[in-house]
Amino acid sequence: MNIILLEKVANLGNLGDKVSVKPGFGRNFLIPGGKAVLATPERIKEFEARRSELEKAEAERLTKAQERADIISTLNLTITHQAGEEGKLFGSVGLPDIMKACAEAGVEVEKQEIKLPEGSIRQTGEFEVAIHLHSDVVASLKLSVVAED
Repeated sequence: MNIILLEKVANLGNLGDKVSVKPGFGRNFLIPGGKAVLATPERIKEFEARRSELEKAEAERLTKAQERADIISTLNLTITHQAGEEGKLFGSVGLPDIMKACAEAGVEVEKQEIKLPEGSIRQTGEFEVAIHLHSDVVASLKLSVVAED
């Protein structure tokens, strides 16, 4: 399936690239998400007419993501959770807990932006959480998980 990308997609291409993807990926993710359109002759002409508008919108998204990354990088959040004597948590600290802590600090973070490659946090301590704000912008959030008294 040949498509034209309407925004930069990680590991696929940049705005305006004509790429070939598997039909399911195109039909189920890229096209419904507004990230791409089918590469038909009419759509190619349409895209070329709107190219500058789309590039401007992409640049605005990138600058907003950079601004949010600067704010997030300065944050040092603390989450208190019940824990045993060795520092092992009763339960875990997951995406909803991190989203709530960010919201309380005045920064809105979406669930899909938070990346926990090892899964939920199950120990007390200091952690660096990657926040993917844009395909080119990744912020690092400092998170401390401490035991409740």
